[in-house]
Amino acid sequence: MMTKTKVLNFVQKYTMIIALVLVTGFFAWRTNGKILMPQNITNIISQNAYVFVLATGMLLCILTGGNIDLSVGSVVCFVGTVGAVAMSKGMNMWLAVLVMLAVGLLIGSWQAFWIAYVKVPPFITTLAGMLIFRGLSNVVLQGKTLAVKNESFVKIFGGGAKCYVPDIFAKEGVEINILCLVVGIIACALYLFFTLRNARSRKKAGLETEALYVTIVKAVVIVAVIMFFTLRLAQYKGLPMALIWVVAVVMIYTYITSKTTVGRYLYAIGGNETATRLSGIDTKRIYFFAYANMGLLAGLAGILTIARLTSAQPTYGQNYEMDAIGSCFIGGASAYGGVGTVPGVIIGALLMGVINIGMSIMGVDANWQKVVKGLVLLAAVIFDVVSKKKNS
Repeated sequence: MMTKTKVLNFVQKYTMIIALVLVTGFFAWRTNGKILMPQNITNIISQNAYVFVLATGMLLCILTGGNIDLSVGSVVCFVGTVGAVAMSKGMNMWLAVLVMLAVGLLIGSWQAFWIAYVKVPPFITTLAGMLIFRGLSNVVLQGKTLAVKNESFVKIFGGGAKCYVPDIFAKEGVEINILCLVVGIIACALYLFFTLRNARSRKKAGLETEALYVTIVKAVVIVAVIMFFTLRLAQYKGLPMALIWVVAVVMIYTYITSKTTVGRYLYAIGGNETATRLSGIDTKRIYFFAYANMGLLAGLAGILTIARLTSAQPTYGQNYEMDAIGSCFIGGASAYGGVGTVPGVIIGALLMGVINIGMSIMGVDANWQKVVKGLVLLAAVIFDVVSKKKNS
């Protein structure tokens, strides 16, 4: 009975990882392995960079009690519009980047003020923002496309053919990207180091730790996955620049949510806002942080978007908010708030990316792709609701 309970707990804890493996295996079978080709692995990262960034920010909003931000797609479009116009008028690339991030932060702060201090519901505030900034994007661009011609900007932030980290270890006659393999090995070593250190710290503090075999199995699987994807990237063109920005965001926000007081307060508010406020925590400030931060990351997503597409259009960013929200809930964030992790959200975003590219390779109609994504999102939320009822 105890073994069965452990198995059930393991499956429940790693449901999304298991689902990602099964879905990837399904599409590998249905596409005759095409989805695992090096170029397609790279495309999953480059084409979904904005999802990883936006979903990370959306998680912080959801943690506060299941709240969401519907404006992020429009903010991405508007920020990209501002940046494209600024660079077309001769503004320095880095100054334009700072302007775009500042515009995103200002928009996020503006919406955060109404949500945190005036108590306008997040749904209404961000719905208004979605309409406002989509309209402003059209006004500025006058319904036209504006090309981004700054090659340095595109190379540093984009996802095109030239947007890869140069291989400093490249050797003549060697086709594989050596730098990519070195980075993968270092990533595996760091993961193992921090896993062992965390287990040792918990044991020393007298806290509950995973069984040794669970830790070993998990470590072996994760290291194998990292090296598999690293090898695939190395067989194509190496590390996409978009991946560097995504990894930076994931590392920063994993630290914020797991190691800082602000992160603990976000989870506390989602667990019980009234109790959190009565304990002396300024819940308004935490709400403000979550939505201002969402604006900042929408600014970064806007930069990545116009760099990858090398242009700004009034239609950019449509449904981006849905991709971000779906990734969070599929990745284990609770619809009630207070539950969710950045790594889980990234797994959710990867799952969505695999489904998208897998169905595209299979030639599935775009409308049916939306149906499948909607069903996957609904299933994830149903799983969360049912789990809550069983545990209550």
